[in-house]
Amino acid sequence: MDRPVLPDADDLPDVLLDLAVPHEDINALVGLRGGVTRDAGTARLLQECVHDLLRDLGEPAGDREGVRRFEERLTTAPEALGGYFAAYVFVAALPYTRAYHRERRVPAEIARHTLADLGRNMASHRRRHGTGGVRAPRWLAHHFRGELYQLGRLQFERATIGRRTAPVLRAAGMDAVPGEPCLNLHVPDYRGPLTPAACDRSLRLAGDFFRRHFPEEPYRAATCHSWLLDPQLKRYLAADSNIVRFQERFRVAREDTEPADGEPVRFVFGNPCLPVEGLPRRTSLERAVGDHLRAGGHWYVGHGWFPL
Repeated sequence: MDRPVLPDADDLPDVLLDLAVPHEDINALVGLRGGVTRDAGTARLLQECVHDLLRDLGEPAGDREGVRRFEERLTTAPEALGGYFAAYVFVAALPYTRAYHRERRVPAEIARHTLADLGRNMASHRRRHGTGGVRAPRWLAHHFRGELYQLGRLQFERATIGRRTAPVLRAAGMDAVPGEPCLNLHVPDYRGPLTPAACDRSLRLAGDFFRRHFPEEPYRAATCHSWLLDPQLKRYLAADSNIVRFQERFRVAREDTEPADGEPVRFVFGNPCLPVEGLPRRTSLERAVGDHLRAGGHWYVGHGWFPL
């Protein structure tokens, strides 16, 4: 890999817009750019972060140590850059990600929709903190490493079957072993209702996409690890609700015993640290999440799968 660089100040706004970065963040990112490029130490940190992020680019079970080091290095960025330094890293990594997409002949529209998660992530950061920044850089590593793709309503991550899931699949009659390819489903925010029709369309798109662009990886199972699969939601939501119908696609892979109350609060209300007593009750989902917690209950991450 050659030396990663940032676009110049005139070109940077267009690059940021292509990544769906919120308009209110663009002036700040352009204005702070000189603090990255003119300081030798910060410029070197940017290059190190990009190299760590992209080690084993395209490998779904690749160099996790590189991603861990990338995340650790971000914490050493100059305070003056606030939470924006990670955005500069992803922008500097963009040419390499796009080259990988071209190598795999990923359609430009799919690549654009996938990498637009940077902007969605930054919108979530502002929603929670009221300031600009990148909320979860480790999550975005999947996108920029070519592991995850937005295909309609859902996102599909090139993953592998884990040691706890493989026995469950074998018990269901599949000849599955740990390390075998699988697709991990994610449900992004800001994408409209999670309707059955939208999910069906996403699954059709995914089947065609991965057969065409990753033919050497046979995907026989889809998995999902999300609070949306907590079966307790069925106590509160109508049987024909989008979330309940989404749950019904899956077979149970395993059950968690460790509460994850912050997960639904974060995704439904935007901030996992909000006091339970004051959570709004405007929608059926808000009432379900808040009322359950106020009654002393807990929410859990559900783990599900279905054959492809």
